[in-house]
This record gives sequence, C-alpha cells and structure tokens, in this order.
Amino acid sequence: MKIVIIEDEKNTAADLAATITAVNPQSEIVRILSSVADSLKYFETNDSNIDLIFSDIQLSDGLSFEIFRKIETSAPIIFCTAYDEYALNAFRVNGIHYMLKPFSTKTVNEAFQKYKTLFKSNSYPTVDYSKLVRLLEDRVPEVSSLLVFQKDKITPVQINQIALFYIDDEITYICTFDNKTFHVNKTMNEAEAIAGDNFFRANRQFLVNRDAINDASVYFARKLILHLKIKGDFQVVISKEKATLFLNWLTGKK
Repeated sequence: MKIVIIEDEKNTAADLAATITAVNPQSEIVRILSSVADSLKYFETNDSNIDLIFSDIQLSDGLSFEIFRKIETSAPIIFCTAYDEYALNAFRVNGIHYMLKPFSTKTVNEAFQKYKTLFKSNSYPTVDYSKLVRLLEDRVPEVSSLLVFQKDKITPVQINQIALFYIDDEITYICTFDNKTFHVNKTMNEAEAIAGDNFFRANRQFLVNRDAINDASVYFARKLILHLKIKGDFQVVISKEKATLFLNWLTGKK
C-alpha cells in the first residue's frame, strides 16, 4: 500500500510515518510533503500510484483543502487535525474521516479500518472542499488563553497578550508583549488553529500577532520583512507568494 503524508511539522510527520508502518507493515511511505505548493506539484504527476493520503489541515502556506480543490485524486484522504468540535462536525457532515492530534497507534489503526471499509464498498465520499474552507475560515475561536510551561509551573496566558509564536529546535514558544518567553505544549499548527484571525502564519517558524507589527518593508527577491514592537532577534520574513495575502490580512481585507 503506497501512502503519502502531508505534514509540515518534521517530527510529527516522522512519528506518523513510523506509527503507520508499525500498524500496517505493508505500508510504503512514498513521500512526505510539507506544503500546499509542494503537494500540488507532486500530485500533478504522481496521483495514480497512491492508495491512501494522510493530510494535516493547517500547513505553512494554507489549508490542505486547497490542494484537493485544485487536483482530483482517486486516493481516500484521512485528515489529521487539532481542530475543535465545531470543525469536527463539519467533517462529519461531509463524510470525511479524520484523526485527532495527538494521534496514537489506536487512532491510526482505526483510520486503516475505515479505509478498508471504504475500499471494499467503493463508497468514497464526494466532498465540497470549497465549502469546508469557508466553514473553517469563518469560525470564531473560543479559546481565550493558552497554558504555558516554566519549570514546575503551568500558567494561563491570554491569547491577546501573545505577540509571537515561534519554533526553535522543533519546540514551540511564545513571546508576550512584555517580552516574556514561554514554552507551550503545542505544535505550530495547533497554535494556529486556536490563535484566531489576529494572527498570521508568516512561515513555518513564525505565527505573528497583527498588534505586534510596527511595519513591513520590501526584502530580497520581493519578499517582505517585518519590524516588530517586541525585543528579540526575530527575523520574520514573508515569501513573495504570501506577500499579497499578508498585506490583505494586515489591513483586515478578506
């Protein structure tokens, strides 16, 4: 069985690949893709060889639903998500199978059982991914604070007090507006799912609060570099592909 994983968190992708092959030794992980752009390029020429896709929803350059809006794949898709009950109801209504993060041997095994059921009955659902994108983009986050870890203490920090989420050595941290830094027990994708519309995923490493931005300036090769209100050696760069999306977000334009 040939499997593709779409996941932009390197450690998460590796853990999922290992769990898949442990649960189903006949599995061959043929490719791990980390972005919407890479996935579109890959599936343009490789779809016929794929039996099953495990895909995260939040990627560094957008929702993975955008991939399946633009390409037609015959392979069933199992979405891996940290979304809340609101979003899960949307998946159920549209007949999509999903795995909640963090995944386990049990949930991966359940995903394979679901695949076998669909394969035998040849009853893969037809999904309106455009509708799902609208549902998820329009949702209002219900989380107002995040738990942070420092030595033996666990402390709630208000989301609106967070200037920046960032990754360092595959660990997610926050920097608050008063320049305090904390470790959070979330992947960047999970943080993005709960942070809300006031935060922008600049790239794989940074998720930035609109209120933390002083200004942006043109950078090398039509990129943008952000100048922040907080202290620290944070070089937050927006790719030329995301520049227009970022500027629209910065002005509140949808």
